Amino acid sequence: MKRILVLFALLFSITIFSQQKSFNIKGSINAGDTKLPLESATVYLQRVKDSSLVTYTITDKDGRFSLQDKTYDDFLNLFISYVGYSTYLKKIAIDKENINLEAISLQVDDNALDEVVIKATPPITVKKDTLEFNVASFKTKKDANVEDLLKKLPGVEVDASGEITVNGKPVNKILVNGKPFFGDDPTITTRNLTKEIIDKVQITDTKTKAEAFAGEKGDDQNKTINLTIKEENNKGVFGRLSAGIGTDKRNEFAGLLNYFDNDRRISVLGGGNNINSPNFSFGEIEKMLGGNISSVSVNSNGAFSINGRSFGGGGQGIITSRNAGANYADVLAKGFDVSSDYFYSRSSSENDSRVERENILPDARFFTNSTSRETSDNDNHRFNTEFDVEVDSTFLINIRPSFSYVKNQSFNNRFDETFDENQVMTNESTFESFSESEVRRISADLDITKRFGKNGSFLKFAFETEFSETDGEEFQLSETLIVDPTVNDILRDQQITNQSDFSRYRLSSTYRIPLIEKKLFLDAKLSHLSEVRNSENSTFDFNTTSQAYDLFNTDLSSDFEFTNLRTTPSLDLSYRKDKFRVSFELGYVFRTLENEDALRPTFSAKERFDAVEFDGNLNYRFSDKSSIYSGYSLRNRPPQLRQLQAFQDVSNPLNIVVGNPNLSPSNDYSIYIGFNNFDFQKRTGMFFNLNASATQDAIVTRTTVDDNFVRTTTYDNVDGNYRVSGGGSYRKSYKIDSLRTVKLNLGFNGSLNRRINFNNDVQYASKNSNLGPRLGATFTWKDIMEITPSYDLSYNITRFDLVDFENQEFLTHNLKIRIATFFPKRLEWRNDLNYNYNPNVAPGFQKFAWFWNSTLAYSFMKDKATLTLKAYDILNQNTNARRIATADYIQDSQSTVLQQYFMLSFSWKFNSLGSKGKTDSNSFIILD
Repeated sequence: MKRILVLFALLFSITIFSQQKSFNIKGSINAGDTKLPLESATVYLQRVKDSSLVTYTITDKDGRFSLQDKTYDDFLNLFISYVGYSTYLKKIAIDKENINLEAISLQVDDNALDEVVIKATPPITVKKDTLEFNVASFKTKKDANVEDLLKKLPGVEVDASGEITVNGKPVNKILVNGKPFFGDDPTITTRNLTKEIIDKVQITDTKTKAEAFAGEKGDDQNKTINLTIKEENNKGVFGRLSAGIGTDKRNEFAGLLNYFDNDRRISVLGGGNNINSPNFSFGEIEKMLGGNISSVSVNSNGAFSINGRSFGGGGQGIITSRNAGANYADVLAKGFDVSSDYFYSRSSSENDSRVERENILPDARFFTNSTSRETSDNDNHRFNTEFDVEVDSTFLINIRPSFSYVKNQSFNNRFDETFDENQVMTNESTFESFSESEVRRISADLDITKRFGKNGSFLKFAFETEFSETDGEEFQLSETLIVDPTVNDILRDQQITNQSDFSRYRLSSTYRIPLIEKKLFLDAKLSHLSEVRNSENSTFDFNTTSQAYDLFNTDLSSDFEFTNLRTTPSLDLSYRKDKFRVSFELGYVFRTLENEDALRPTFSAKERFDAVEFDGNLNYRFSDKSSIYSGYSLRNRPPQLRQLQAFQDVSNPLNIVVGNPNLSPSNDYSIYIGFNNFDFQKRTGMFFNLNASATQDAIVTRTTVDDNFVRTTTYDNVDGNYRVSGGGSYRKSYKIDSLRTVKLNLGFNGSLNRRINFNNDVQYASKNSNLGPRLGATFTWKDIMEITPSYDLSYNITRFDLVDFENQEFLTHNLKIRIATFFPKRLEWRNDLNYNYNPNVAPGFQKFAWFWNSTLAYSFMKDKATLTLKAYDILNQNTNARRIATADYIQDSQSTVLQQYFMLSFSWKFNSLGSKGKTDSNSFIILD
């Protein structure tokens, strides 16, 4: 405690006695040749002593700029850069608070050797569709990885699970020198590549290679980060090895080896653990190993999701995983690039769960209790590869084949009992099953793009195909006992075999006609989709005479072929300028749905559906600091196969399902609008969005319940479903001095959801409202500490238009505090505390919990080795108790969770990149 008091006293004294000088440097910039103002020129200040970045900004539409900050220095270097013009340098005396500079003219960069030419790299370069950061301008802790670097970039946010957003938009792809580094897991890249080998971080809208080659617009709702490696760091070997052992037989191990030789990259990895970390992981101290509750979300019905993983489905309980993989990328010849990866993973899980449910009917209640135990083993092989063949500068062929194989074994036993509203038992059931399955999938995508001239015209063909096969076998032993003496009990001892296959191909073409060169385009498109799914389920009852499963059960068997054919011609009109972009696409869908039943031919059906589809998008960029975007869409969505099957599925005696072959496809209408703003100078960021959607002919379940509480479920089309949602955030960074900063983060999200549904064949409407404000702050003292408290509140209310249904309200609280200290040198100590309070769960379930994880890491051997002591759930209060509430039921449940353990681990890193020819990318050269 004394040390803490001394620390805060030191903080206070430094703040009081710091002799910093505030300054506000203003000026304007124009082009030396035209005298016109230069918008989006990069203006930044560096310390004369060590060239470290002090502050930066970009010019507005009138070429004006303002640099505001504090410094101890008497002089600072002012740099101004703009593409096509020579970089401007001037030493500025910080001798007063307000410094007004005369208009500055940038001269055209003609590379003349008899003139003074300054070579300098600005911290931020704003290009037409790319935001580029110079890595050397952003200081991080020693031996930082890419994730540490991204957290320092303005507008970039990285959460505890490694998810990245840029100005509020998610990053869904990370590339290294324009190529995937290792499959689709960005954390392998961000947590295992070190900052020291990176030269630039480039951020763009996500595009396929064919879209980029043709000059099409990308996905402006998702971002791609490309990491460029310094030329001198593009050859050598680097990687790491790690292993840990802990109490309660907890363990983990991992290894990663990378070989870079200019265009050729080879990577190999492997690992495993039994701490609920199913993917490859080194157990980085930020990641905290395993099941650390780094994010808690509450659904509109009150259900919990921890770290994005719902505990109601696969991957629950305790997971033991093993994985291995390899990645290869190379340029085999001029214009012929290849990249491929293979990944193998094996996971075993075990879970015990308990569920108590109150089922709500319009005129009654009944209760079900269940306990279950499930164990499973899963093997997964995945192989992807990609070939780029650039025939010439106008002709690109892109090929992407992939293959996967999954094998699964699982055992499940469950006990259920049902009571009426007087707590009198009406039925009970026991169920045991053992199943095995294999899934084989192969797919291949082909894009052929040909450009014509320089006016933006092109012709593109795309062909996508997929084939998969599933073979499964299951043994079931069940007993369903109905208390009513007039109803027979149901006893089953069965073998079920499943054989299914799926084939899909999609052929599309696009021809772009430039109406106004490089501004107005008309795209003529045609696409055809064919999907065919065959599913054969054969059930055999046990024959006590032959002692074999040879009695075919027609009622529990099925043999279907489902076909979905869709042809869509469309026209897309788009207009693009530097700040304004708008597009409209109108298409007409010709769809045929066919369902053939080999066992019950009378249930076969074939329907033809036609529909209009529409897309409209508008984007306007006020400046490089702010923009607005909006869009509208109309989509047609067909029913699923199981919803169309007209036979009675009685595999669950307590819930009989009957499909509806007369279902119509749904039409989804949606509209969105968003605004984002990031002010480099003021270090502020604002993001807002609003979405609204409505569905015509929405497909919903329709259930009836008999006197013994046996359910019969079918499907129907309804109108009246809609959803409105929105959210926003405000971020502000305060620079106390050159060592200390404070970042504030305010946010909110909300939604209103109306659904039409049925309860015991009675139609009703429910309206669910959700509001979730959040508040967070981060105090950073460079090389000393970082403190991040945050608080989230979630409020849900659901109202029904049936008098017999009670309105429901939920309020949950989540408080999280993350503390990291980096002193003394080479010692890093992190603590994560999470408090969750859920007052809505039933008696017998835990309402609140403190969750505390801690790690202590010491680096040695010139920071190549790290010894880490980790403590998981120090207070031993981890729980996943939760309450789910809908119009039909209120449910409380709890299942197996990872509990307290302590682990000691060792990690060793090696790196031979950049061993020769090191350069300082932040230096400048003056040529006479």
